[in-house]
Amino acid sequence: MIRANDNNDGQPLYGQKLLERGIITPHQLELALEAQQNGRGERLGELLVEMGFMKAEQNRSLSTANSGAAGGLQLKTAEIPRPVIDLIPSKFANHYKVIPVQLNDNVLSIAMVDPEDVQTLDELQLVVKYRLKPIRTSEKDILEAIRKYYGLGAETIDKMMGGVQTEIAESVVEEIDEQDSEASISKFLNQILLEAYQERASDIHIEPFEDQLRIRYRVDGVLFDAKAPSNIKYFKDSINSRIKILSNLNIAEKRRPQDGRFKVRIKDIDIDLRISFMPTPHGETVVMRLLNTTTLYRLDDLGFSPGERHIVDNLLSKPHGIIFLTGPTGSGKTTTLYAALSSINSDEKKIITIEDPIEYQLPGITQIQVNPEIKLTFANGLRSMLRQDPDVMMVGEVRDRETAEIAVQIALTGHLVFSTLHTNDAASGVARLLDMGIEPYLITSTVQCFIAQRLVRKICPECRMPVTVTGSMLEDIDPLVGIKEGDVIYDSAGCEACKFSGYSGREGIYEFLVLNDEIQSLIINRATAGDIKKLALRRGMRTLNHNGWEKVKLGLTTPQEVLRVTHDEIG
Repeated sequence: MIRANDNNDGQPLYGQKLLERGIITPHQLELALEAQQNGRGERLGELLVEMGFMKAEQNRSLSTANSGAAGGLQLKTAEIPRPVIDLIPSKFANHYKVIPVQLNDNVLSIAMVDPEDVQTLDELQLVVKYRLKPIRTSEKDILEAIRKYYGLGAETIDKMMGGVQTEIAESVVEEIDEQDSEASISKFLNQILLEAYQERASDIHIEPFEDQLRIRYRVDGVLFDAKAPSNIKYFKDSINSRIKILSNLNIAEKRRPQDGRFKVRIKDIDIDLRISFMPTPHGETVVMRLLNTTTLYRLDDLGFSPGERHIVDNLLSKPHGIIFLTGPTGSGKTTTLYAALSSINSDEKKIITIEDPIEYQLPGITQIQVNPEIKLTFANGLRSMLRQDPDVMMVGEVRDRETAEIAVQIALTGHLVFSTLHTNDAASGVARLLDMGIEPYLITSTVQCFIAQRLVRKICPECRMPVTVTGSMLEDIDPLVGIKEGDVIYDSAGCEACKFSGYSGREGIYEFLVLNDEIQSLIINRATAGDIKKLALRRGMRTLNHNGWEKVKLGLTTPQEVLRVTHDEIG
């Protein structure tokens, strides 16, 4: 007679528990075990349900109870010592979806999806010298723990290591078979890209150092470690070569910077990757910018208040003039420009852009890529664009006097022009144009508005918590916002959903400097940026700092985040 064997720690198996509770008969258990051994492959409980010997509800209830761990296991909050993790190699942990949890008196507790999976326990017993005690845990929690303790793509790296000790020489990497290496490296790179996409990363940084290769993701404007396995450092050249092949770059060139791009598809989403290689003393550092070409922002998605949206709509209705977006790199200027262009795009208007690089493909809009190698600069491109009979033009960035002068001339001839400047606030945009040599009367005749912007991280809705405003907090708060001592604002504690950062997603804060008659008079007299800003504030302009505190008042972001992104604002 076939009987239910005991498992490694002496606890009765699932079938034995069913017999003890009188749910099935010994004969029914024997039939199910025979079917299982004859290649049916299902779990015992599923077979018993399929054969009509027990109900599905009983199976689910008893499976949950049959965890083999008193009080259950909170794998997300548990801290597993590194010596315990090392008892099961990463390739076994990934293959069997198990993770070691605790070692006590020669008994190793392991978290697994199905503690009654005797075959898996037997195979693991061949590589683990301790008795095994299975603990039921969800597959999601196990995969997250594997990612946390073994690192991203650890099993792929282990396979590429081929069992060689981590002290191998760097030259061994070159001896790996090219086809096998490419396939393995390709898999590892795909894992990085998928992980970055799932984490909502905008950039992937692969950075070589003397004794490690670090991989980091930029999420909501902040970098965090991707926790790649330590032995990945032996494959940095192979990873770089794979990225260069995809980007159509020179594999042999390692002394000069190189830029490229390639596309991938992840879950029906097209991702455009902009690639930048830069040489360092320890090898090439790589930054990959992820651009979702499938989803584009609308003006409604950018966080404008009703008053700000009214200003934007009024500016977009102008037949001619220049609208400048200002702010440092990564402040969302291009996204705002694209949203504005998309909102006015129609069959009646010809819109042309010149960019470096083209970050998103905009349907119905003609886009030109700057190419210095063939002397297609912003200035030269702008001259050619005029012969295309456009209504609206967008210049990715005004970097020099020549480009600025052509943009001004285009606006004077009846075109609406959008562009960006790298300045800290709106008023500094005037000073930047004056420094480039643009005459004040040309600025006042063409520029409609300078819009400064930043991106603030939004509070994670899962761990959002109220905070009472204290007297000391009021020192940093713009008094015009109306936040008083005793008012309630919000902060975040950090949770699993936001990777304990406390934030999820970003939203813009803005500063609008509309050039009215009074502002234009100051510009004609070459007033400083500080004087222009003071007058604008007296006439109702709201600063970036003020706009940020408005979002704090609305419970959208935190005081720390506002102070972080507006610390460089001039007074």
